[in-house]
Amino acid sequence: MAQKDLKNKVKTLVAFNIQAISSDTTTAGAIIDTLGYESVTFVIQSGTLTDGAYTPLIQDGDNSGLSDVAAVSDDFLVGTEAAAAFVLADDNTTKRIGYVGKKRYVRLNIVSASTSSGGTFGAVCILGDAISQPTA
Repeated sequence: MAQKDLKNKVKTLVAFNIQAISSDTTTAGAIIDTLGYESVTFVIQSGTLTDGAYTPLIQDGDNSGLSDVAAVSDDFLVGTEAAAAFVLADDNTTKRIGYVGKKRYVRLNIVSASTSSGGTFGAVCILGDAISQPTA
């Protein structure tokens, strides 16, 4: 059986630094430049969750600083933000959500609610379908 190579066909970036969230807030992730790639997937990982609900919010824009930021319409998501949300029972799990919009820059935020002691999260962005391969 021939082995398939994925490593040289995708680029991975930190989308959301590993951090504890312990209040009701929107915590912003990193701005991701999608130039040169035709698909985007965010993989979110939870650590220990002691309370609260955590929902991803995907935003996009054409400005590198996202001064034109807008929430992404469900039409441009693969999966839903609700399906990629975390609750107390989701300790130490991963969930993913894709983006198929046409804006150059995207960002994953985590919106937390009903939190007092909170939980820990991190995420990576997988850029795929590179226009030029192998990827760096």
